[in-house]
Amino acid sequence: MSTAAPAPAGAPAGSPSEPRDQRTGLRRRIAQGELGSLQVLVALVVIWTVFTAANDRFLTSTNLVNLSLQIAGIGLISVGVVLVLLLGEIDLSVGIVSGLCSAIMAVLNVRHGWDPVLAIAAGLAAGIAIGLFQGAVVVAFGIPSFVVTLAGLIGWQGVQLWVLGRTGTINLTDPTIVDLAGTFYGGATAWIIGLVVIACFAAATVNARRRRVAAGLVAASPPVVAARIAAVAVVVLGVIWVLTDDRGVPLALLILLAFVVAFDYVVRRTRFGRHVLAVGGNEEAARRAGIRVKRIRVAVFMIAGLMAACGGIVLASRLLAVNQGSGGSDLLLYAIAGPVIAGTSLFGGRGTVWSALTGALVIGSISNGMDLLAFPSSTKNMVTGAVLLVAVVADAAARQRRRQLGRV
Repeated sequence: MSTAAPAPAGAPAGSPSEPRDQRTGLRRRIAQGELGSLQVLVALVVIWTVFTAANDRFLTSTNLVNLSLQIAGIGLISVGVVLVLLLGEIDLSVGIVSGLCSAIMAVLNVRHGWDPVLAIAAGLAAGIAIGLFQGAVVVAFGIPSFVVTLAGLIGWQGVQLWVLGRTGTINLTDPTIVDLAGTFYGGATAWIIGLVVIACFAAATVNARRRRVAAGLVAASPPVVAARIAAVAVVVLGVIWVLTDDRGVPLALLILLAFVVAFDYVVRRTRFGRHVLAVGGNEEAARRAGIRVKRIRVAVFMIAGLMAACGGIVLASRLLAVNQGSGGSDLLLYAIAGPVIAGTSLFGGRGTVWSALTGALVIGSISNGMDLLAFPSSTKNMVTGAVLLVAVVADAAARQRRRQLGRV
């Protein structure tokens, strides 16, 4: 009775052993909670199905354009939050920092007559400076980031009130600032943008497969690669078709996508990104490997401050005003909950920058759907908190499974 010989190690892509290896890897990744993107897609299908059944306006082009504007500011803040979480830290000040930076921009532009570009630059610089300060305090004194940023949450709110002064509200009218959330691309421009996105994704996917094959690693077969590209093309063109049925593709959404793509590249393809993951995975091992842990920590908090400022400016542009409540309410909850729900670990070292976008989409969809159904704020907060708790429990359970398998 003959038996098939096992496939040799390093078998080339497309060998008979590849489908079995891929199935085994898929089961392992599911068991260890590494398929955050798949889980998010399933969650979105469920959420959209429920809200569409409850209110037929949910999936209309008008509401989806509104949804894309709602998630743009939150998603930008979440990009910085993702990097902080990858480091194994937390930043509780990002919400109020976004409000403070938008207030600085508004005061300089409206009250002091600054050029809008300079006013925006000043707001961004303020975010970087705040991140530098908080990161320096964390690394210099060894204080947990939770404590430092909690103090920032309180303290920066006081600074925001001082910056705004007695009037409390500043209306934004400058076209350069207002157009950040008020610009939409329709017609041929929107379709060209969609084709460019598809072409970039296809080039990146093919190049990634080529690099894995050249390195002797298991790579997806050409039909699988083609299927991925086709799926993304269908999604992108479908989104373009829906959005152009209303006002068009929002510039704010494109800004969010640009930052997500840029920082995803930084995390996955640069030395700095690898150092962030190494510090988040095991700080002591990273230090012994020669990584300048303190510098990495400070740099990440600076990025978080920058992205909080970006998100705050986009949110101010959408609301056409900055007031004493900017950056408050449930903004912090949404900015942190989104990436965690989308698979970024609270324990550091695991996650992707794309979770900022997908997480914002999940959180935004829940909030938007409950707004359409006229749910009170109390119900919205309870539902969002429950979703976050489920995501954290799932993350902790996956971490325990990885420990049992000796992978942490």
